[in-house]
Amino acid sequence: MNKKALKTLEFDKIIDRLTTHATSPLGQNRCRTLLPLDDFGTIQRMQQETHDALSRLFKKGNVSFGNARDIRPSLKRLEIGSALNITELLAICNLLENCARIKAYGRHENADQARDILDDMFDALEPLTPLSARIRSCILSEDEIADDASSNLKQIRRAMKNAGEKIHSQLSSLLNGSMRTYLQDAVITMRNGRYCVPVKAEYRGQVPGMIHDQSSTGATIFVEPMSIVKLNNDIRELENKEKAEIEVILAGLSEEAAQYQEELRYNLENMVELDFIFARAALAMEQNANQPIFNTRGLIRIRKARHPLIDAKKVVPIDIMLGDTFDLLIITGPNTGGKTVSLKTVGLLTLMGQAGLHIPALDRSELALFHEVYADIGDEQSIEQSLSTFSSHMTNVVSFLEKADPRSLVLFDELGAGTDPTEGAALAIAILSHLHSQGIRTMATTHYSELKVFALSTGGVENACCEFDVETLRPTYRLLIGVPGKSNAFAISGKLGLPDYIIENAKSQISEEDESFEDVLTTLEENRLTIEREKAEIASYRDEVEKLKSQLHAKHEKLDNRRDSILQKATDEAQEILREAKQYADQTMRDFQKFGKNNVDVREMERERQALRERMKKLDDKKTRDEKPKASKLLKPEDLQPGDSVQVLSMNLKGTVSTRPDSRGFLFVQMGIMRSKVHISDLELIDEPVITTPVMQKTGAGKIKMSKSASVSMEIKLLGKTVDEAIAELDKYLDDAYIAHLPSVRVVHGKGTGALRKGVHNYLRRLKYVEEFHLAEFGEGDAGVTIVTFKK
Repeated sequence: MNKKALKTLEFDKIIDRLTTHATSPLGQNRCRTLLPLDDFGTIQRMQQETHDALSRLFKKGNVSFGNARDIRPSLKRLEIGSALNITELLAICNLLENCARIKAYGRHENADQARDILDDMFDALEPLTPLSARIRSCILSEDEIADDASSNLKQIRRAMKNAGEKIHSQLSSLLNGSMRTYLQDAVITMRNGRYCVPVKAEYRGQVPGMIHDQSSTGATIFVEPMSIVKLNNDIRELENKEKAEIEVILAGLSEEAAQYQEELRYNLENMVELDFIFARAALAMEQNANQPIFNTRGLIRIRKARHPLIDAKKVVPIDIMLGDTFDLLIITGPNTGGKTVSLKTVGLLTLMGQAGLHIPALDRSELALFHEVYADIGDEQSIEQSLSTFSSHMTNVVSFLEKADPRSLVLFDELGAGTDPTEGAALAIAILSHLHSQGIRTMATTHYSELKVFALSTGGVENACCEFDVETLRPTYRLLIGVPGKSNAFAISGKLGLPDYIIENAKSQISEEDESFEDVLTTLEENRLTIEREKAEIASYRDEVEKLKSQLHAKHEKLDNRRDSILQKATDEAQEILREAKQYADQTMRDFQKFGKNNVDVREMERERQALRERMKKLDDKKTRDEKPKASKLLKPEDLQPGDSVQVLSMNLKGTVSTRPDSRGFLFVQMGIMRSKVHISDLELIDEPVITTPVMQKTGAGKIKMSKSASVSMEIKLLGKTVDEAIAELDKYLDDAYIAHLPSVRVVHGKGTGALRKGVHNYLRRLKYVEEFHLAEFGEGDAGVTIVTFKK
């Protein structure tokens, strides 16, 4: 694609928006180099990649590739056998950890789910967990190597610690002894990496040792006492050994990483490509875009297209067709009516589609594959090159005519403008006729009536216009294909207050043919508006009839089912009543026969009557249980707010609303320790007494009706605390956070010696409601922060 068309159609602004959605530096560079393609297979593959990535974003949410840093220079050093530094090894570790996270994101939740085009890329990622774990265990941060990185390093640091303690012990005894009077201050300081004490200048001979420095005033000299010279020398020697051992550790880690050079290189390339793909998907989500259908027949059929650089709340969607029954579309209409936007929309959406980006239009929109897009839009006059507006446009036209072929899309804005209208119209007709004869897909905007007549009288050429409302003097920005536009100059002038006699005089200046042509356009426009209104009314009536028909059918079906159910239930109940009546009658006959033969036993008859009464009571109880309570008032979603007190009818329990109802009417209700998902039809609002407390009030009593999560922070800082103090504070905080249903929290404990971090981790392992915990990622606090995730 020629760079001029990319700039004219503002493709670079689309690239800028795309780049903001890439999360890694290399992914952003990949976005900046994106250009439209002309290979059909590659375009189809990129469109499918964008589609599959967009589906994953809808299902699983956003994903970050932020740690995919450029490790290619490090891989080059590994090839020649060099050892990597701490920063380079951490970059490799972060890449591998990020690969593991992205690989997990790419797994399907259901094993039977159909695979997509991205599965192979996710499957090919190699997290190399042993290598990343080894690097992470040895390197705590860019400034710190772990003591356990090697046994030698651990011994060296233990020896350094012991030597330091001895020095402090000896210096402390000197400070508190007879030397105290010779010192400027009773402190231990460092000069040139060696422990010293500040001695008053007049007593320099009283303190034997090596002088390393003096104050700016000369009143204080810094002396290394002779008793600790050897210990200082030992520490310097141990420091050199420590540096050498760290180099050995880094060399060993580099040697391990060198065994996986190809895997690391592919991981980096794959992560960058995935970042690029998901950036395209994120842009499609932002623009509410869809995958276009490409063809090689030169057919453009875009449904409800929106210019992606215009505010989505203000842009008016347009339907555009080109290349089916006509290959030349001439758009007319008043200024600021949307003609240029229509041109730019077609050109920009074509470039976006051929770059693998989804387009802001309805699904099943079709785009043609073009090898070149030529656009002459806007005023490009140049004082330096002595080019007028007409000359600059004609220069573009000449280059288009030389290069354009049937595989090109040509866009003209105000073709033939900037010169005599008669000559300009003639030139425009000749240029468009030449392109039309070659079968080149062309769109042009104009004000010339001659071009409207040309479109009406030429096969394969179609008129279009941008609708304008004369009553409000505002364009509607709707593109109407098949209808020539009208300038509306007289009507607009009259509405703006131009005297009628001037308008009548102007009308008398135009020829009868032009006037009759404008009258025909006016009549066509009025007829079109009438037909559209009638069509809209008919469509509305049809929808209403279909809706009523479906409702009536559903109502009849429901009544039929209910009638059958009632009849069946009545039949069953009648049979049961008859059966029981027969049993009672038989039992009564037997009782009469028994009591008639013998003397009547009143107590036995009373027992029989009591038994009959018990049976009747059981039937009444059963009927009461079968009659379920119903809500006195059918609630609406807007009637419920989190914190409202409700009665769950099916459970006969009281509870508190935890969430707002979803689209199907379901919501969560907290009933004591039980949290249940119920339908809104099963709830009834109840009045609960409002608890007031002076603790919460600022002015007057305040209602206690806030969730715990409103007062629980997502982060706790334990810096500067002992392990016992930190655990006590952490215990209460985690309880509050878990009760508040926070999904995860950050525990900031700092790096330091690692004792506080170890104590926190040991405590977290014992908590049953903690799902997992891990150190934060590099750049987000790493070893100084622990991320805790609660069980759901």
